[in-house]
Amino acid sequence: MKKIIALLLALTMVLGLAACGGSAPAATEATQAPKADTPATEASAGEAATIKVAAIETGYGAQMWRDVAAAFEAETGIKVELTTDKNLEDVLSGPMQNGEFPDVVHLAIGRPAGLTEQLIKANALHDLDNMLSTTIPGETKTPADKIVGGFTETSITSPYGDGKTYLAPMFYSPCGLFYNAKLFEEKGWEVPTTWDEMWALGDKAAAEGISLFTYPTTGYFDTFIPTLIASVGGTELWESISNYEEGVWDTPEAQKVLDVIAKLATYVHPNTPAQANNQDFTKNQLMVMTNDALFMPNGTWITGEMRDAEATLTNDFAWGMTALPGFDANAAPYAYCWFEQAWIPAAAEHVAEAEQFVAFLYSDKAAEIFAASGAIQPIVGVAESLEGENKVFYSIYDNGAKACMGAFAAFGEIPGVTVSDTFFAPIDSLVSGSITIDDYANLVKTNSAQMAAAKLS
Repeated sequence: MKKIIALLLALTMVLGLAACGGSAPAATEATQAPKADTPATEASAGEAATIKVAAIETGYGAQMWRDVAAAFEAETGIKVELTTDKNLEDVLSGPMQNGEFPDVVHLAIGRPAGLTEQLIKANALHDLDNMLSTTIPGETKTPADKIVGGFTETSITSPYGDGKTYLAPMFYSPCGLFYNAKLFEEKGWEVPTTWDEMWALGDKAAAEGISLFTYPTTGYFDTFIPTLIASVGGTELWESISNYEEGVWDTPEAQKVLDVIAKLATYVHPNTPAQANNQDFTKNQLMVMTNDALFMPNGTWITGEMRDAEATLTNDFAWGMTALPGFDANAAPYAYCWFEQAWIPAAAEHVAEAEQFVAFLYSDKAAEIFAASGAIQPIVGVAESLEGENKVFYSIYDNGAKACMGAFAAFGEIPGVTVSDTFFAPIDSLVSGSITIDDYANLVKTNSAQMAAAKLS
């Protein structure tokens, strides 16, 4: 009971901050707090349990969750009380402060309110190792048998580095640079494979009044910067930087990363920083569609997000996507693999049934339902059935690109220091000229040293 009270007090504080619009810590910033006791509550004899499932409504829509819940009920007899909302944090924060937790939540890291991050910070997630070895309802395999290798061992799914999985990898999305393939076809331009080619194309496009680059918000650099790092020094350099190794930012490889960021800032459309917010970010995305900018970092969800805007275009348009340019024409390019997450609160009432539901999310039936809405599970072989744009996007790893995954290592709370404010948010200031690349580098080095000292083992 003392553990539960401690958990609720911790959540009351962090959720209160989120509800008041306070800045959320980065996805991997976590502090240890007591775990709640999590006994499963058994349904009365002869009575099917009812689990509460809460899922964020995104561009994929809510109907897929209704269909999956119905399929799970039909397979198991376990009832599902489903909540979907575009602002799920607002729906959940009040009840959770009062000790009322869903049994399953689908809510990825990186959201402005940072609710998932807050649960990580409070050590308030149930570990999913048992779920991974649970036989999927209606099948003979387990989720561990079906999930693509590497997804359950990332710093996102295993934020404490203790060898346990706390967040189940859900819909994945190759991330890269998106562009108007029709414009490149019309101009006879080749998609750059090296940064030298990228700068040359930027100069050519500028002569025609087109900016080389834009970005929706600086938050989208959470995929760009890790990929850029990997393209310089492989995943080994990304691992060193994401774990805040001493002196890593003073290496020649890290200097290459800084040089690209500095130069790229000079090629960004001048309106981008002013529109790089949660209200106007689609205006920046539209720049690529209207040929005002050539490239932007994004993920495969962009097609659904901008479908209505695409219908209003007067120019020829078709989505193209490429991995980041390399520094060596002979080196394999990298493309970040972003994915959403589902989790079970440590204070869930029906843990056993919740584990069955999460396991069912990897069933052939659920994968089919999700895929029909464009939400692709990281399940072995699932991409083979895709068509159209999705086939193009998800084949990027089949066409020579290497996957970059993971996030900056978890660390205890440091006043005024977050991953986002250190690595991503200053890009706006670089573009506007209010800070220099040396200012950015000094911030990165200073904060990385603090993160290293506070890193959770």
